[in-house]
Amino acid sequence: MIDEPLPDALSAEINAVLDDAGVHADRRLVMRMLRTAILLGEDGTDRLDLKIASAALAEMRDAFRLFAPYRGVPKVTVFGSARTRTDDPLYRQARDVAAALATDGWMVVTGAGPGIMQAAAEGAGPALSLGVSIRLPFEEKPNGIVSSGQDHVVAMKYFFTRKLMLIKESEGFICLPGGFGTLDEMFELLTLQQTGKAEPMPIVLLDETGGRFWEGLRSFVDEHLAPAGVISEGDFDRVVITDSVDAARAEITGFWRNYDSLRWFGDTLVLRLRAEPTDAELADLNERFASMLASDRIERATPRSVEIADGDAVDLPRLALRLDQRRVGDLFRLIGAINALPSADELPERSPSA
Repeated sequence: MIDEPLPDALSAEINAVLDDAGVHADRRLVMRMLRTAILLGEDGTDRLDLKIASAALAEMRDAFRLFAPYRGVPKVTVFGSARTRTDDPLYRQARDVAAALATDGWMVVTGAGPGIMQAAAEGAGPALSLGVSIRLPFEEKPNGIVSSGQDHVVAMKYFFTRKLMLIKESEGFICLPGGFGTLDEMFELLTLQQTGKAEPMPIVLLDETGGRFWEGLRSFVDEHLAPAGVISEGDFDRVVITDSVDAARAEITGFWRNYDSLRWFGDTLVLRLRAEPTDAELADLNERFASMLASDRIERATPRSVEIADGDAVDLPRLALRLDQRRVGDLFRLIGAINALPSADELPERSPSA
């Protein structure tokens, strides 16, 4: 039970400790973490399990502190092999796409290792690079770009905490060819998008010029996964496969052209946009995306009281809809259509956090 209570006397002592420590913001959440730690002790939890829980929480704190100063800066995570050599065309692709996005004001997040990770860090430069490294007995040590400034890199013991931070903090993702680790990260991204456990984000699978690595994956999806019914038709459409740095850059930045953000209110989804659609555009959206609605129609909306209280993008126009939960993966297509609306043609380019 998440909210399993503690004795009143013990809760009072914890509150006193928090008072002494000066912890007042989000106190209920801090109390919940402390309560969980105490209950783990009461449960007689195995020592190894306690070590895992303790280390994971400590690592997440370190990572939160790393990213906190850059919360208002858009970030793209670049995944790829640690074994890619500096003379490989893929190395140049990673360096060039990172440099292009850095020019647009984006920070580049990597696993802080060699190979593709070093290439991306080189392209972005030390000031716009953040690294989340993993402690391994071989292969991966923090590269010189991010490790030159210790406030730009954090090291982790567990892959699951590292993967959380590589995904949680970014508004776009670029995957270059790699091995088990790269494919694991890429499929994690697709799983989170397909199931709706993560907000829609642009995902680019970038290859060297003329490369066929990701096309082989597309063939496997089309010839085996979709026919077997283990994924839905079109599930792979939410990624862009390209061998062009310019196309990769355009996909990452263009995803945020008109679409701004979303927020759930019970079973109602509210999308915040930069440009309000016309009546004709709204009618077209309803016709094209009727199959993903649980009921009613896509309608204009005004900020809800909780959004106003939170100061949550209250100046932006909104669309509200009741989404069929089985079609949550189709949000990517709806967002693409919103970005292509003629009403957004005159919008200046911007980053997702602008």
